[in-house]
Order: sequence, then C-alpha cells, then structure tokens
Amino acid sequence: MDNNEIISYPLMTESASVMVERDNKLLFIVNLKAGKADIKKAVEELYGVKVRKVNLQITNQGVKKAYVKLTEEFKASDVAIKLGIL
Repeated sequence: MDNNEIISYPLMTESASVMVERDNKLLFIVNLKAGKADIKKAVEELYGVKVRKVNLQITNQGVKKAYVKLTEEFKASDVAIKLGIL
C-alpha cells in the first residue's frame, strides 16, 4: 500500500489539540486495512519524524483512527503547524 493510501488525513479536534500539546501525539484517519507497522512507516516517511508508538481505534462509524506518539526529539506541535492544523 502507498503511504498516501494508508493515511487519509490528519484529524484535529479539541481533544486532539490537547494531545498534541500534552502527550506529543498526532491523530490521523487511516485506511481500515493498514496495520500499526504500516502506519508507523508512512508517518515517518511522509513527515520526516520518528514514531515511538501507534495506537489504533475503530469507531462505530467504521472509521479507523491512529494515535501516533512521537519520540522526544520531535514535537507534534511542529508537525501540526507544518500540516496547517494547529
């Protein structure tokens, strides 16, 4: 799968903006068939950061969310500003 097929778009809600600032996490809507390793590789290649951990959630609407925690040397707020979501 291509990196752009894996990550559909970044999601920025009020709770997601708190996660960016407090937990150094980003929230993405991803392809239902993508696994944690696929998402980690796609985020690292697309945004030039190192990922520490990926948590996944499938909502009742059938949408898969990926909570991506970055390593300490990268700031989620810098990536969010680059994406134009913060």
